[in-house]
Amino acid sequence: MILVGVDGSRTGLEAVGWAAREAALREVPLMVAHAMPRWAYETETGRYAEVAAWMRDGGKSVLAAGEERARREQPKISVSTTFLPDDPRSALIGAAEEAELLVVGSHGIGGFRGMLVGSVAYGVAGHAPCDVVVVRELPSLPREEIVAGIDGSPASARVLEFALAEARLRGARLRVVHARTYPHPGHFDPAGSEEPLVPRQLLGERYPDVAVVEEAVHGHPVEVLRQAASGADLLVVGSHGHGTFAGMVLGSVSQELLHQSPCPLAVVRSAR
Repeated sequence: MILVGVDGSRTGLEAVGWAAREAALREVPLMVAHAMPRWAYETETGRYAEVAAWMRDGGKSVLAAGEERARREQPKISVSTTFLPDDPRSALIGAAEEAELLVVGSHGIGGFRGMLVGSVAYGVAGHAPCDVVVVRELPSLPREEIVAGIDGSPASARVLEFALAEARLRGARLRVVHARTYPHPGHFDPAGSEEPLVPRQLLGERYPDVAVVEEAVHGHPVEVLRQAASGADLLVVGSHGHGTFAGMVLGSVSQELLHQSPCPLAVVRSAR
């Protein structure tokens, strides 16, 4: 099941459209979810009953619009809707326990002007129990390419698996990019090595039909990946990598790309 959060915003509906297409590719159901305060969900009598009913009616309209968008995008997929009575971040994180992918828009109707990414998108990308896609921008002319950013950390294996699977589903090329600002003592230096970035055994055994391009360069990972992903269908990164401080919810590269990715961004969990 793919779970997508909606809140009545334009980016929320764009996330629904992306999630519907992904559900069709994976041949799984789509769940459209809307979160509201628990008191509004449960209050039916008393002083605030009318306000709660008004909020529930608004939520029903949001869900109906999300369902309509999903069915318009992919009429053949199974679509359901649900209310989540809680703060949007904790509600979506809890509901994602049963999902293989959580999709959200980069902004919501509650975002502050000037913010590049909303608090919900940032919160779920760091805490969700499954992989997360944040739909920040949709390229006008996608080039049928998935871009994966790796750094040689253990998390890179899951990034590659996710990106290869997405490329195969879409019949797209995979561009694997390893960027580093300077050689890392004691670790693999991609720009000075002829070692492949993607294990050939992985390609041969599981993804023999995926065309792969590998790029190993010196440069700041955020800028390198931002440029590489311009016009791509999807940019895939890990939630953590080398250089992450203990206690950080997200690694610094994934944090920055939440703000700067020029296409939908997949944040892949290090472990499920």
